[in-house]
Amino acid sequence: MAGKDARNGQPPQASPSPLASISHSWRALRHRNFKLFFFGQSTSVIGTWMTRLATAWLVYRLTHSALLLGVVSFSGQIVSFLMGPVAAVWVERMERRRLLVITQAAAAVQSLALAALTLAHVITLGEIIALMMFQGLINAFDMPGRQSFLVQMVEDRGDLANAIAINSSMVNGARLIGPAIGGLVIAGFGEGYCFLIDGISYFAVIASLLLMRLAPLQGRGQPESLLKELREGWDYVSGFRPIRTILLLLAFICLMGWPYSVLLPVFAGQVLHGGAHTLGWLTAASGVGAFSSALALAMRKSVAGLTRTLQAAAVLLGLGLILFGLSHVLWLSLVLMMVVGFGLIQAIAVSNTIIQSLVPDDKRARVMGYYTMAFFGAAPFGSLLAGALAQHIGAPYTVMLTGTFCIAGALWFAMELPKIRPAMRSAYREKELSAQRASEPPSRSVSGTTPLGAELNARSISTSRSR
Repeated sequence: MAGKDARNGQPPQASPSPLASISHSWRALRHRNFKLFFFGQSTSVIGTWMTRLATAWLVYRLTHSALLLGVVSFSGQIVSFLMGPVAAVWVERMERRRLLVITQAAAAVQSLALAALTLAHVITLGEIIALMMFQGLINAFDMPGRQSFLVQMVEDRGDLANAIAINSSMVNGARLIGPAIGGLVIAGFGEGYCFLIDGISYFAVIASLLLMRLAPLQGRGQPESLLKELREGWDYVSGFRPIRTILLLLAFICLMGWPYSVLLPVFAGQVLHGGAHTLGWLTAASGVGAFSSALALAMRKSVAGLTRTLQAAAVLLGLGLILFGLSHVLWLSLVLMMVVGFGLIQAIAVSNTIIQSLVPDDKRARVMGYYTMAFFGAAPFGSLLAGALAQHIGAPYTVMLTGTFCIAGALWFAMELPKIRPAMRSAYREKELSAQRASEPPSRSVSGTTPLGAELNARSISTSRSR
């Protein structure tokens, strides 16, 4: 019959339209609070990327030292590494929106202080390092607070993975726009105006936080001692093999893969013989790849297959770094920066998505504290290592070496996959059952039993009658 499937007689199902797929990719934006956060944070993160570019160029202009570029990066990230787990325990005890308003206001003060000192032409390397350490302290509280706050902004837990992917898209879209604008601002007006724009941009995200209407969270009860909660978080992270393995890979990628960004001023000035605009183009090209990576993740409909994606991302990152180290042509270096940006952000965002999908709510902030520790903790040592190596063997050989180690990390993760998959399946089943129990009202029958109990009683009566 016309219009019927020949095999089962049913009407053929229409495939989803491209518009429906696009709408599905941005489904988390239907939540009002997350939409407010998205637009406020988008403005602020553009300023953040302008400041990152301006800080790197300012340090390079003042010192012309690859090693000191690594030292400045280390100074900010090491504070986040040391404070991460302790800050995460405090985050779980605080109201998240209030915490984020405080951290965003503090970050605005830090950027405006950088602007004032730079525009007055009195800034020194020591002041840059001190302000980077202050920003590292802010990040230790802000990152686990922001990651765990996503659950409050997205009422439907089914949209949480999509919200993480959209958040990554936002950050990496800004990574594309911010450095391009920053390079033009530095070339035309100097680094201080990048810091000034960044400081003003924080008021957008503060406004979005204050406009949110949030449902009250279920209380955790009386908080226990700080040391006990720290120990509980550590026991969970170290004892649950999937999260432990993913955090170890993330830390290794941040140790070896992330520090290429510290050396970009060296590539722009010495390898490609350019200036601040060349640095802006290299950073923006990395942002194109990163943004594409985040969009690809947003279009996924589930977390299935993400462990293989994580492994592939680490390999892609390593290959991109090796080839980037061999390039001395601008257009080829820009293409390879896209590959590097895609692989790096795919690895980071996929790690975040898997961990957030596995961790229970009562440990979310503490686990994200260890995520912050892996993210910000390994990177400073990698920055120091990359700066020291570049001083002795040159920036190109340094990124080729670190790229090789990223591929080695991917091979180690491939050997761990068969061991972590059963534990992940078990955790997903447990979370699904918990969600079903929470959504089912405890309705009772006339006899006072639950529906499940009534069904068991009916089966028992039926069995006795058959006997």
